[in-house]
Amino acid sequence: QVQLVESGGGLVQPGDSLRLSCAASGFALDDYAIAWFRQAPGKEREGVSCFSSGAGDTYYVDAVQGRFTISGDNAKNTVYLQMNSLKPEDTAVYYCNTVPFDARNWGQGTQVTVSS
Repeated sequence: QVQLVESGGGLVQPGDSLRLSCAASGFALDDYAIAWFRQAPGKEREGVSCFSSGAGDTYYVDAVQGRFTISGDNAKNTVYLQMNSLKPEDTAVYYCNTVPFDARNWGQGTQVTVSS
């Protein structure tokens, strides 16, 4: 059974950093690419970044390029999203899912709030 559990969110000030974790079970990171999504209040869920362990590829949307870094630890079966230079517009609930995404995999997400 596939399960993805997000953690690491919090309340930070603009310019601060956070590292999110996506712990996967029921499959190996080599089996699927993993993507981070986020949903801000009143907005649709959007893709943020993607990591493929097997291909060694990463992808970022323009809004986070240069500030966020996605990586994976196969031994821990966990994907991380290092977020630096956070901005108020990064405030959202962050989720991870497989690629292609499966609606059954959505977890509770982790709240990131960037505010002074």
